This record gives sequence, structure tokens and C-alpha cells, in this order.
Amino acid sequence: MTGKPRIWMRSEARASECRAPIVPADAGLLTGLGIAVTVEESSHRVFPIAEYAAAGCAIAREGSWTGAPADQYIVGLKELPDGAAPLMHRHVYFGHAYKRQQGSAELLGRFAAGGGELLDLESLADADGRRLAAFGYWAGYVGAALAVLSATGHLTSPLRPLPKETLDSGLRRARRADPPRVLVVGALGRCGSGARDALAMAGIAPTF
Repeated sequence: MTGKPRIWMRSEARASECRAPIVPADAGLLTGLGIAVTVEESSHRVFPIAEYAAAGCAIAREGSWTGAPADQYIVGLKELPDGAAPLMHRHVYFGHAYKRQQGSAELLGRFAAGGGELLDLESLADADGRRLAAFGYWAGYVGAALAVLSATGHLTSPLRPLPKETLDSGLRRARRADPPRVLVVGALGRCGSGARDALAMAGIAPTF
């Protein structure tokens, strides 16, 4: 492949998956570098499609990646839709396929049949073997914050992106005189440290 990559962000197959691997602000950075970005419409993505259009992205119909030109990198977060059709594109997402996980043989067989390629984010590492796409501090922070807000009845629906200041304000409002007992597994790691800080914001001293 020559020239700049061409990126096609697909809609997530799982209706409960509202996240996006490329947020509108980063999409704007890519298009500003002259990289063509196509974004599929989605009925459940938390970011409005209009924000991607404003960032200079082309907009495509939901699920239309199957007919995208062969030079596109198809970017997603989680699993592809169910099916057995051969896969011809380069796909970038958490395929969970290179550690012999359940269903990995069938998935890799689809790539082999179609001549495509899976760039599994789970296995993306630098020259020292350190994972480049892994859950970190903010994943732990947001996860713990959502748990606290849900448990105390302060979680609003539908979920939407919030500034950290707004999230922290919600955590402070959720403080109780009798805080719940919380156990943080892996509390000294990247996710765990974020979880502990979010709990502290809510006045909770966890066990770890």
C-alpha cells in the first residue's frame, strides 16, 4: 500500500457498545493531516454523526463497510457482526484472536479465506513488547465512577461524554455518611490506580 492510509470507522455490532475508537476531535486531527476518514452512521454511538461530518469525515451508511474499497483500514472496537463471509479488508479492533480464544480459529479462517488481515489491538505492542492499546488509568477512573453513580442513584441515562469536572462533581454529590465497602482488584496497576482515585473523590476508602 502506498500513500496515506484510508480509514473507515464502522458502527459497532453490539447495540450496548456506545464507545468509538476514534472520537470526533481525533478524526479532525486525521483529516487535517490529509488522511481520508469515513465514519458510518450509528444508532447507538455516543458521539453524534454531525460532529464527524464537521471534522471533515465522509459519512457512510451503517454496516456498509463490507462494500468499502479494498484499500480501507476498517477500524472498530469490539467484535464483528456474526457471520461466515470471507473478510478482505485490513481490520483494526479487539479481535481477541491470537491467544486461541473461543471462536478465534473461525474468525482467522474468515480472514484467510478473504485475503484480509487482522491487526488485533490486543496484540499491538512496541519494540519492547509493551502493549500500546490497553486499559489504563482513565478506564479505571471512569469505570469506578460509573459504579458509584449507579449504586447511589446519580447515574443519568442515556450516557453521554462529560468533562472530568462534571464527573467529579457528581462523585462529590454521591458521598454518603455510610460509604459502601469496595474491593479493588489489581489496585496498584494502571486501572486500579484510576479506580482508587475516583473512589476517593466519592469519599470511599477501598480495600486492596
